[in-house]
Amino acid sequence: MTDTYEVVVVGGGAAGLSAALVLGRARRRTLVVDAGEPRNAPAAHMHGYLSRDGMPPAEFLAVGREEIARYGVELVRDRVVDIDKGDDFAVVLAGGRTVRARRIVVATGLRDELPPVAGVAERFGRDVLHCPYCHGWEVRDRAFGVLATSALSVHQALMVSQWSGDVTFFLHTVTEEELADDDLRRLAAAGVKVVAGEVAEVVAEDDRLTGVRLADGTVHERAVVFVAPRAVPQTALLLRLGAELRETPFGAYPVVDETGLTSVPGVWAVGNAMGFAEQVVNAAAGGYRAGATINGELLMSDLDAAVHL
Repeated sequence: MTDTYEVVVVGGGAAGLSAALVLGRARRRTLVVDAGEPRNAPAAHMHGYLSRDGMPPAEFLAVGREEIARYGVELVRDRVVDIDKGDDFAVVLAGGRTVRARRIVVATGLRDELPPVAGVAERFGRDVLHCPYCHGWEVRDRAFGVLATSALSVHQALMVSQWSGDVTFFLHTVTEEELADDDLRRLAAAGVKVVAGEVAEVVAEDDRLTGVRLADGTVHERAVVFVAPRAVPQTALLLRLGAELRETPFGAYPVVDETGLTSVPGVWAVGNAMGFAEQVVNAAAGGYRAGATINGELLMSDLDAAVHL
């Protein structure tokens, strides 16, 4: 049997749950399909969300799931493997179930692809970090390292100097010739030390990061390393639906309007599924906006259909 919903939300992170909360409170039959792979899972706490600063991400999501359940929203742990658009949408789940929906919210986020440097993946989210707004306060005034993944990493090195006066920028596979003269002047003005040479590993002792080892064996004592992962947008479903994408320095993301509506009628993208820079608070706001817009659109669509009967 095929179950029919008014809205299927693909993804159970902050954006998806927020959209589902609004839709549930609007009495819309809504299903959330959650694969259980939140981007911020490696982090012990999330920050910058007013009233929720310091809350563990897993606890935040657990509270969100409890809240949507109060309004009759269904949540299943599964993965959407295909969506087919006809008069409505046929949503195929990995577990074998197919459901139908009038509207779709894609909240599949993105995946962080870390550079293949020994120790980086193991310590990511603890003392190998990516976002100073997320973690800078907690590690302030320690000895920072910044591992370059491209010439754009200069921006990260400059940003983290706001939280520490001891910053070393490891060029890794980037040559100094690739850096603009203005960038070199800014690094010098910020007091950031630039070190050439490929990084072999981040060194840890007693489960604590202690340094960065170069390929030539040189070790630079550091307590924290910032790195910019390669963002891999999870846009496979949007591509299947024919959504228009736009290229950015951080990957290809769907073209959306101010509510998250994509170029495909009836399909919204929210959170990191529509942009690299969406923090938890932004993702929740985007989900709310999409949910309210979808409810209003469904209402007007049904009223227009009734008028023309």
